[in-house]
Amino acid sequence: MTAFGSAFEVVIRTLAKPLYTYKVNPKWIEIKEIELTLPRLAAEFDGFRLLQAGDFHMGTWMTEERFKMVIDLITQQQVDVVAITGDYVSHNTDRHEDAMIAELKKLTATFPTYSVLGNHDHWSGADNVRRIMSASGIVELRNQVHTLQRGGAQLHLAGIDDIWEHKEDLDQVLGMLPEDGCAILLSHEPDYAGVSAPTGRFDLQISGHSHGGQMVLPFIGPPIRVPGGIKYPLGQYQIEDMVLYTNRGLGTSTLPIRINCRPEITIFTLHSGVSSNE
Repeated sequence: MTAFGSAFEVVIRTLAKPLYTYKVNPKWIEIKEIELTLPRLAAEFDGFRLLQAGDFHMGTWMTEERFKMVIDLITQQQVDVVAITGDYVSHNTDRHEDAMIAELKKLTATFPTYSVLGNHDHWSGADNVRRIMSASGIVELRNQVHTLQRGGAQLHLAGIDDIWEHKEDLDQVLGMLPEDGCAILLSHEPDYAGVSAPTGRFDLQISGHSHGGQMVLPFIGPPIRVPGGIKYPLGQYQIEDMVLYTNRGLGTSTLPIRINCRPEITIFTLHSGVSSNE
């Protein structure tokens, strides 16, 4: 890093404290409610509520105290399932393992919980993160499909492993996915929508990874974008027949700073495009 770069980082870190809350403050986290009509969603699933969270990044700004607060906030919501879109940790996985398992067990005792891994999970040791998920009762969608049933209707939850680390296997997922029924894809990196949408098989992709840029400037948007989150850094997009949503995440990476980019929990209320009389 150059001397200028080092000095710039010092300035940013100095500014970070007043710009980002360092206290545990649930009001700082935005619980964003989104209503979506998905044409292939069966009438039996009309009103289905899916909560998305992710990018905890335990080991940087996310302390065990803050993680407990986040999980408590999630368990207070009224939803049907929880989807975690990766990056549980930044580093020091072993140090926080017991605390994470204890809190995540509270989550899975409240809601069925499904997940994929992110790039930081692989960099920190995918086997360690998978051990945490397994001990907590989280179902990993590792290039897999899990089908939910209501009566004779089905809703498919699919997930791909991390794209940055070239662990994804979309062909395997598509081979497991039934031809009919609404399908939701969990993908850590949002820009993968450029691959998933053209298949025509997914109605919704939910992603994270970008943290919304952590800084969002008026008229410009996020000036800093990471590979895999360059084209679709935050919010809702329509890509062909598929909706993509990029969640802003709950933690931070590298610099503990957020400007005009609050941490986010997203709740999707899904509506059917099919009449219950059909």
